[in-house]
Amino acid sequence: MPRFAAFSFLSAHSATTAATALRRVLTLLALLWLAVGQPARADEDYLEPDAAFRFSARMADSHTVAVTYQIADGYYMYRERFRFAAQGATLGTPAIPPGKIHFDETFQKNVETYRGSVTITIPVQAGGSFTLVSTGQGCSDKGLCYAPQEAKAALTASGAPGLAALALGQGTPPGGASQSAPATQSSVPSAPVSPGVTVNAVPTPETTVMAPAASAPVTAATPAQPGNVEAALKGGRLLVIVPLFMLLGLGLAFTPCVLPMVPILSFIIVGEGAKASRARGLLLSSTYSLGMAIVYTALGVAAGLIGEGLAAALQNPWVLGAFALLMAAMSLSMFGYYNLQVPAALQTRLSAMSHRQAAGKLAGVFVMGAISALIVGPCVAAPLAGALVYISQTRDVVIGGSALFAMAVGMSVPLLLVGVSAGTLLPKAGLWMDGVKRFFGVLLLAMAWWLVSPVLPAAVQMLGWTALLVGYGVYLLRNKMGHWVSKSAGLVFAALGLVQLVGVSTGGRDVLAPLAHLQAQGAVQPLPFKRVKTVEELDAVLAQTGGKSAMLDFYADWCVSCKEMEKLTFVAPAVRARLANTVLLQVDVTANDEADKAMLKRFHLFGPPGIILFDGKGQELADARVIGFQDAEKFLQSLSRLPQ
Repeated sequence: MPRFAAFSFLSAHSATTAATALRRVLTLLALLWLAVGQPARADEDYLEPDAAFRFSARMADSHTVAVTYQIADGYYMYRERFRFAAQGATLGTPAIPPGKIHFDETFQKNVETYRGSVTITIPVQAGGSFTLVSTGQGCSDKGLCYAPQEAKAALTASGAPGLAALALGQGTPPGGASQSAPATQSSVPSAPVSPGVTVNAVPTPETTVMAPAASAPVTAATPAQPGNVEAALKGGRLLVIVPLFMLLGLGLAFTPCVLPMVPILSFIIVGEGAKASRARGLLLSSTYSLGMAIVYTALGVAAGLIGEGLAAALQNPWVLGAFALLMAAMSLSMFGYYNLQVPAALQTRLSAMSHRQAAGKLAGVFVMGAISALIVGPCVAAPLAGALVYISQTRDVVIGGSALFAMAVGMSVPLLLVGVSAGTLLPKAGLWMDGVKRFFGVLLLAMAWWLVSPVLPAAVQMLGWTALLVGYGVYLLRNKMGHWVSKSAGLVFAALGLVQLVGVSTGGRDVLAPLAHLQAQGAVQPLPFKRVKTVEELDAVLAQTGGKSAMLDFYADWCVSCKEMEKLTFVAPAVRARLANTVLLQVDVTANDEADKAMLKRFHLFGPPGIILFDGKGQELADARVIGFQDAEKFLQSLSRLPQ
């Protein structure tokens, strides 16, 4: 570029006026690129935190705050990292909708994340104005994890909903502006990993800005395609809502948590024996489905009248555990320990109204359908939570109840098919049916364990699957009446269980790949990093490297990409050999205290992972910094700038 600049100025006198102007413009652009383009190259693909996670808060009503985060494309937020506090008010338990669950290979646990947007409702008791403090954390798909971000909003509890507070750069949302409220956003220390309410807010000195408020109603943002569902609900047209939610329910009917209800109904119908005609089967399945539909409708009405976060309550570990125990108890019926029926006292009362056996049977099936709706709730809570949160905010009982009833009807389609097929598709009673019932019983036990797995350590999960698989495999192998097919299946189940046992006993923590850790390169010691805390300490260490190059690694316990670098990149022999003569430094910004913020600010980083390389004089190699995860091959290319 300097040669081109010199040439452009030397030839200016002999060129035309237009050519001279063009060359000068090109020269100026080249100089600007050299001046500001290179230092920002490493971070130009990442948004500022307040742009990646746009915060807003408003009063949904006089006793409820609605907090919304608009999440940029390519970014996501963690459910377990939300914290809320208030100055001048008392907060209740936040209703945080369930996120998309996936198993995190790095942390060896299930995590819930949000993309697009998420809305959280919080009960509040306040006599007037108060300050809401919201804390959240997210990451970029490119590997950068931001430090926890704190945002403040000044709100006023009043009888008329509509007062809003928006974060920096939020602008005016649709619906017009009515009032204004201050809001700020900043980085704060990481909080413990369990959703809840903090007693006191962390004061921050950031400048307060005014942002226009919005009077548009708050709608629920759910992980399962919220746009179309919310648009239909907001339209308030039952002719659109009913078929939409019926189709949604039909899709949910084939999820792993609804399908286990099929063997329960099948067992009930087969238990009818010779009476299991198509008409009788349809009556039983319709009664079972009606029980499910009424419970779903009752949940919707309760949400509309009470306005509480019922969907979040369904995700409570205690609730999941209770439903899991109920499914385990139901599996005992499949093993023949008892029959599914209502208590004898209730049957006696029903007999006064109709025939004892028929009424009691139908009542029992109805109760089982109602219980099934509660069991299904925690599994398919993503769309259910979206509907319940909408109802809790709009208090619209008619639309909410109709939507959830239609969803239950859609979910019942496979059950109705089972009823109609009675006597044809279902196997007859006998030894074959006994084996089928036991298989369904094991399936229910598996679903019970799957329900509680998200709140259990990975090692405990693997031990549970070991017991279930090996136990069922041994039963099939020892069954004297079993066919060679069942004994072969027993060998398969037992082998799968032993694989889980070997995996967990050797340090594996991945249920889906229990032996993956054995394919690693053996026990490799971590890189010998020297921890530094402050900028002054870093400068002192860099001044005493003795002419050696240095590498500074930004790390945090909550940083997924940091763990990936540690497990996949730093263990590579070629990487370790290349760093053999390099001073290895590391700063842990997990706490995100003032010293950590100063260190991040020194290198213009939003958060880990970030790797800064220095030459033998302690000067940063600005064009060689690493942002986000890199595999060993790519990381070696970045290390090629280090002096040998």
